[in-house]
Amino acid sequence: MLERKVLDKYYPPDFDPSKIPKLKLPKDWQYVVRLTAPFNMRCKTCGEYVYRGKKFSARKETVQNESYLGLPIFRFYIKCTRCLAEIAFKTDPENTDYTMEHGATRNFQAEKLLEEEEKRVQKEREDEELNNPMKVLESRTKDSKLEMEVLESLQEPKGLSQRRAHVDFEAMLRQHRLSEEERQRQEQEEDERETAALVEESRKRRLLEDSDSEEDTTPTQPQPALQPNPTAILDETPKAKRKAESWERSVGALGSRPQLSGLVVKKTGLDSIIRRGRAPPLPGAMKNGQAMPSMSSLSQLGVYSDSEDSSGSN
Repeated sequence: MLERKVLDKYYPPDFDPSKIPKLKLPKDWQYVVRLTAPFNMRCKTCGEYVYRGKKFSARKETVQNESYLGLPIFRFYIKCTRCLAEIAFKTDPENTDYTMEHGATRNFQAEKLLEEEEKRVQKEREDEELNNPMKVLESRTKDSKLEMEVLESLQEPKGLSQRRAHVDFEAMLRQHRLSEEERQRQEQEEDERETAALVEESRKRRLLEDSDSEEDTTPTQPQPALQPNPTAILDETPKAKRKAESWERSVGALGSRPQLSGLVVKKTGLDSIIRRGRAPPLPGAMKNGQAMPSMSSLSQLGVYSDSEDSSGSN
């Protein structure tokens, strides 16, 4: 098994290749080759479609008495995949294509028809130019005009390339690098400002929330009850004295006569009598069953003043 895979065979010393008989085959000898369908076709027998690229084991032969510029033409035989009908086609080196012979029809191909139409128009133009000199002049004029348009279209990119040759690419790259750094710096500053603003806003919001929470959680402290001061009684006497002094000053300011102050003193005595429960006799009251004459306020004031003078003289 390994002997057939070696690259070098053993040749004995007395090997003579001229003694090997040559195999004589007929010129129309057919070989079995493996190929793919070169184009789309349809079987004439059963109508089965055979698509381009389908693999077949075909028989190959050389076409007799046909060649193109010394190149041989080969014919291939395949069988339909449905009805096993024989389909034959051969090579076409002139058009670098294949030609269907029998057994099937070639499907429509727009590209092939377009190429054939272009070739036909080109051939007609050449024939017309050979017979008509004016047509040749017109064709040359059109060709020269088309050539000028092509040159103009090529001149534009050439001018662009020349302008580009005077451009300082290093300066451009340096300027681009500086602008990029400036843009990055500006973006960084903007980010920092936004971050600081957000931090400040969050801090203010936190302070407001803390103050609100403290107001909600702090209870109102009750006012302490006033306790009696034991030494308050000691302060009452000076307060009464100050009241009396202020009252005397106010009464003394009413007039320059000293009788008014004595009157006030007598009235304070009357008030003390009233507090003890003994009321003074009313003017016009009865004395010993007899009605006393009523006295006016001025007469009463004079009585009091006389009594004060008498007491002072005594």
